[in-house]
Amino acid sequence: MSYQVKEIPTKPFDGQKPGTSGLRKRVKVFEQEHYTENFIQAIFDSVEPSGKTIVIGGDGRYFSPETVQTILKIGSANGVAKFIIGQNAILSTPAASNVIRKYKADGGILLTASHNPGGPNADFGIKYNMSNGGPAPEGVTNTIYEKTKTISTYKVMNSPPSIFPRRASSPMVRHVEIIDSVSDYVQLLESIFDFPLIKNFLQSHANDFKVLFDGMHGVTGPYGRAILVDSLGLPASSVQNAIPLPDFGGGHPDPNLTYAHDLVERVEKEGIQFGAASDGDGDRNMIYGKGAFVTPSDSVAIIADWAAEAIPYFKKGGVKGLARSMPTSAQIDYVAKKKGLECHVVPTGWKFFGNLMDAGRLSICGEESFGTGSDHIREKDGVWAVVAWLNILAYANQQTPNELVGIKELLSKHYAVYGRSFFSRYDYEEVSSEGAQKLVDALNQHITAGSLAKTSHKSKSTGQEFAIAGVTNFDYTDPIDHSVSKNQGQVISFADGSRVVFRLSGTGSHGATVRMYVERYVGADKGSAELDKDTQEGLKGLIEVALEISRLREFLEREKPTVIT
Repeated sequence: MSYQVKEIPTKPFDGQKPGTSGLRKRVKVFEQEHYTENFIQAIFDSVEPSGKTIVIGGDGRYFSPETVQTILKIGSANGVAKFIIGQNAILSTPAASNVIRKYKADGGILLTASHNPGGPNADFGIKYNMSNGGPAPEGVTNTIYEKTKTISTYKVMNSPPSIFPRRASSPMVRHVEIIDSVSDYVQLLESIFDFPLIKNFLQSHANDFKVLFDGMHGVTGPYGRAILVDSLGLPASSVQNAIPLPDFGGGHPDPNLTYAHDLVERVEKEGIQFGAASDGDGDRNMIYGKGAFVTPSDSVAIIADWAAEAIPYFKKGGVKGLARSMPTSAQIDYVAKKKGLECHVVPTGWKFFGNLMDAGRLSICGEESFGTGSDHIREKDGVWAVVAWLNILAYANQQTPNELVGIKELLSKHYAVYGRSFFSRYDYEEVSSEGAQKLVDALNQHITAGSLAKTSHKSKSTGQEFAIAGVTNFDYTDPIDHSVSKNQGQVISFADGSRVVFRLSGTGSHGATVRMYVERYVGADKGSAELDKDTQEGLKGLIEVALEISRLREFLEREKPTVIT
């Protein structure tokens, strides 16, 4: 049977500029006639699709089924030879990265807005990943954007293949392969971690070490169930909110203390030793045990500290280097220094880690925005981080058979060696774009004029003095491809090593989001009384000074942040 290719006339839409994680807008924007088609055609115009294999995945959010059919129509018309699709068009972002790499696909299109809400009045997103499994670099996303500004037609195939619930085999759909969404990923993790050790630990501590994983009705519920229940033998009650829903059950699938409140409440109420959550598309994670929240900055540092000793993948291949995004605390830097490892500081956006991984200079990395990962794929990986923690805890308990080491104990041991970077992020969501720009402009004026340099500021409530060492705008030159990324955030550095960072986020679909990151280092010699303080108590004085210096409340007209993490 032959299929006819048609060219549909269209006109450009303003603002189809992909951010660090693709194009994200409200669903109603994507539902406009020709809008989604234009962007998908622009992708194929940018990557020479003829004869290629393309993976399609996503978190199953609202508007995904229709968009998969659109990709099949346009991709087929543009000469794509084969599509690999997760069952029901669901593949977590880490699983999709693995599938691209495992099956040597040429790229992938992921339908996700990550941790943003889903539903007819919420968010949707389209993201392109490269053949290495990682997000498209700026050179590619810029090309896609330029194509969207000049597009006049898009191609469609009049009778594209449809998605079937089982593996495709009929002649009509010979170039569409439906794969199990979970099995390849589970096999990958089983090759990385010591599953027998973890299983033995969990079974031997069935009464005093409970585990709870929250899928937040995102994509990771089935992955969590397959790993924790089917592979590691935990009871089914160890996984909650495990069914992926188009609107994430009406929740906000962002694993932090505010939006993962179901998990936090159960952990505290039931005395659960190990709690964890992942986000809509599975690339973020939160680790939380009774009375012990692990900041993402601490999480990646602890994984990096234990990796070569506890995790088979790193025992075998070694740790090539470490990295963090610029706003992330410097906790991992101290681990790198002690172990003699290279530590890179990059802009926000996982694609910056990918170049370093491909060059063999990076093994473990993380972002303060609950993203943690390694070079096993080219995306951050929420479930990987959860299993990494279980592996480390199982190993640590093997070393101390008469003492149960939980999250809190592991944190205390880490701080006793490396000191502690108290760290918190204040998110001001959906603020006035004008007010947000005024804040950024004022900080840039201080940078240009040098007006804050060498000034000292005192906290009224704590009496602490903070002397400013400098104010800069973070720029980055990629050591691999030498590309330059400018204006990545305003940084106020203090003489004692403390830091405050301000960033205007580009990933929201409605209004502006301003993020303030606050970091204060306390050395290991200060002892547990200082090191074990509550985060907000440890940062109170610095936060007061940061708000005063930046005039944030005045510019944003907000007394309190939307989210504190």
